[in-house]
Amino acid sequence: MQNRPSSNTTDPVSITLADRLFDTLQRAIVEGEIAPGSKISEPELARQYSVSRGSLREAIGRLEARKLVERKPNLGARVVTLSYEQLIEIYQVREALEGMAARLAAQNMSETEIEELQTLLEEHGHEIEEQHGQAYFQKQGDLDFHYRIVQGSKNHQLIGLLCDDLYHLLRMYRYQFGMRSKRSQQAYEEHHYLINAIAAKDPEMAELLMRQHIRSSRRNVERMLLES
Repeated sequence: MQNRPSSNTTDPVSITLADRLFDTLQRAIVEGEIAPGSKISEPELARQYSVSRGSLREAIGRLEARKLVERKPNLGARVVTLSYEQLIEIYQVREALEGMAARLAAQNMSETEIEELQTLLEEHGHEIEEQHGQAYFQKQGDLDFHYRIVQGSKNHQLIGLLCDDLYHLLRMYRYQFGMRSKRSQQAYEEHHYLINAIAAKDPEMAELLMRQHIRSSRRNVERMLLES
């Protein structure tokens, strides 16, 4: 989900350029093409993407709102770098909120939505096989298992927090720490257990399994950080 520019903007070409640039820069940051801590140089990016400084500033402002870029006095804009403590805090918040989302999804997801989620997970299984069990990184939005469960909660406050405010920051760290991992197959199996609980309309079990799943992911990240 993206926050679109205000509807009172009168230059549709400018909006289109800003949207495209925002999407391009967001993907580059999430996937590590633009490294954490990197300085955001407006003149350089304007030349690289052949866009106006106005469109660029709009895109950077939206990246700031997504917490992917931060501005510091006398340092300008830089890609965010989280400390170990901040990363663990995000996982703690995620465990609580996604646990609640799974509980609500078990109560509110339709049979069709559950079937679509099962189909999505089968596709993920084929992708893991192609990577020999060494990678499990989901594409964004409706192709993301966790995203679909949050949407299935039907709780707009949770959706706003997890699919807008924290979503791309979480993807950034899931990409860096969770894409290549011995935990890929285990995470995939845990997703199966989650779907079973949601399909059984068992909210308590769905919340418990989601919390355990995210806690295991956090421990995996902690281990990888200590080994790095």
